[in-house]
Amino acid sequence: MKIVLLEPLGISADKLKALGDAMTAQGHEFVSYDTLAKDEAEQIKRIDGADVVIIANHPLPGAVIDSDPNLKMISVAFVGIDHVDVEACKRRGIRISNTGGYCNDAVAELAVGLTLDCLRNITACNAAVQAGKGKAGLQGFELAGRTVGIVGTGAIGIRTAEIFKAFHCNLIGYSRSERDAAKALGLEYKSLDDVMAEADIVSVHTPLTPDTKGLIGAKQIGEMKPGAILINTARGPVVDTDALAEALKAKKIYAGIDVYEKDPPLPADHPLLGCPNLVCTPHVGFDTKESIDRRADMVFENITAWIDGNPIRVML
Repeated sequence: MKIVLLEPLGISADKLKALGDAMTAQGHEFVSYDTLAKDEAEQIKRIDGADVVIIANHPLPGAVIDSDPNLKMISVAFVGIDHVDVEACKRRGIRISNTGGYCNDAVAELAVGLTLDCLRNITACNAAVQAGKGKAGLQGFELAGRTVGIVGTGAIGIRTAEIFKAFHCNLIGYSRSERDAAKALGLEYKSLDDVMAEADIVSVHTPLTPDTKGLIGAKQIGEMKPGAILINTARGPVVDTDALAEALKAKKIYAGIDVYEKDPPLPADHPLLGCPNLVCTPHVGFDTKESIDRRADMVFENITAWIDGNPIRVML
């Protein structure tokens, strides 16, 4: 089979060679690209004749998928697959596997880190010291004893809850389905409105679907306590950016944001730029040395399992 890595995976050349060599040792052809395709035409050229395509988090449009009649399987080095034209894959019967679980710790740790920055003014404290100033106006708040609302209790949401529990936080949550693992942590499930109104910290961990787009809108943000913190390390469109910006400019709440409609750099007129009470990171939640190496291993495991007739981490 011809296996094409369509974009870089962020791993070392030695690791990529080892993974590729394992494929060629099994009699497969392996082709990799270390740059992003500049447009669909280049993507089409790259995947020509491929049976299997590996991508990370850049879009794979239907026109590209349909251009390759041999394509049978897509291994996605990411948790979400909303950047793949799933309908095109359904029409063709193309299998999609993801790497769910590769960044559970990484994302959960960033969610807690953003929370601590909001509470303890870490970014502002650094700026003060670098500017030759002292601690005036930078008194913070403790995390211990706070009520944390987890919106979306999948694997990352539960891992985040575990870490918050270690800080002696009270846990409440909202999710489409209730999980025994969350309940075992002492998390109490409530309606979304109740979670938004009762939590000191709301941490969002839902996938992006038609049902979750705009899930946290003006109404939900308006229900938050004065001084509460909204953390989003899930998907940008789950939170209404304009509504969030309004609340931040009014200094009603704080926020820690790692995800946006499109990854940074953000356009100059983006609503969040210049907002007070905000800590931003450029979509790095998933990106640690450990997690990126782990997902590379998983993406090739997906392919081997599919070839062997025992597909794993199947999304379609």
